[in-house]
Amino acid sequence: MASLLSTTLDVGARLAPGLAGPRVFALFVRPLGRARLRPDEAEVMARAETGRLLVRGVPVTTYRWGDGERPVLVVHGWSSRASRFAGFIEALRAQGRTVIAFDSPGHGESGGRAATVRDYREIIRLLHAEHGDFSAVLAHSIGVLSSLFTLRDTVRADRVVAIGGIADFGYLLEQFRARLGVGDAVEKVLRRHVETRLFPGEADIWQRLDARWRPADVPVPMLLLHDTDDDTATPAQSRAIAAAHGDRARLIETGGLGHRRILADPEVIAAAVRFITTPYVPEEGPIKNPEAGLSRGGDRGRTDQAVAGWSSPVRPGQPA
Repeated sequence: MASLLSTTLDVGARLAPGLAGPRVFALFVRPLGRARLRPDEAEVMARAETGRLLVRGVPVTTYRWGDGERPVLVVHGWSSRASRFAGFIEALRAQGRTVIAFDSPGHGESGGRAATVRDYREIIRLLHAEHGDFSAVLAHSIGVLSSLFTLRDTVRADRVVAIGGIADFGYLLEQFRARLGVGDAVEKVLRRHVETRLFPGEADIWQRLDARWRPADVPVPMLLLHDTDDDTATPAQSRAIAAAHGDRARLIETGGLGHRRILADPEVIAAAVRFITTPYVPEEGPIKNPEAGLSRGGDRGRTDQAVAGWSSPVRPGQPA
């Protein structure tokens, strides 16, 4: 069946690209199943104040813990849901931080069957309009790409934590092609559909969908965490983001956690929360070795230490 589908898409893309485009796009934007709430996430999610947004006619479920200003925004990844950040939410609430999150269309408790980067952008914009500037954005996977894409616009955040991030939209197209076993013609019609239907009239869309392009457009401190055994988003994606953003970015690589289990790792949670809640002070000079915080196997204690020397208390005479 998979072979028949790939052949059908390849032939259709070559002979009738206008007709093939919507079908290819529909496959591209549909999650691989709807992730369910896990028992160990239920208590945290039960404490949330839930709300609803309408995005292109689709009901989107939102969550809020706390009622303070400048909340931390949580942005989940593909075929995932906000509840996967339960450990981060608990730790942030323990520090007195307000947290907001959402399930994108086709995910978690939201309606619909598909989601796009445009949907993520619209939801983040609506939450920003409601809550004001974010103290931080905490994102995973495609949520990283979507957040950095949105932060190029009028949305503002003090800092970003990017876990298992995707750097550019082209990587998603490559992964889609590899999964279905289709050729260049399919990617061409998919790109055309994205340009004409998803972002009509938006200039430089492919550049803006690349976190490496014009990094000065997102001038905030950034902590990137990526597992070397991630088989969904290669570590090269986060390395590219770190390289592009230079002194403002630090990359910590873990081992043995993969793309999803990294969200439940206590040391990853501790490092992210420390970065979010501690006043930022840049290091003296550039970070020469972005893998200096490498944490794997029996050396698991180094993750939080790697962040400690970089995100340290404000020095006398410096603004918070």
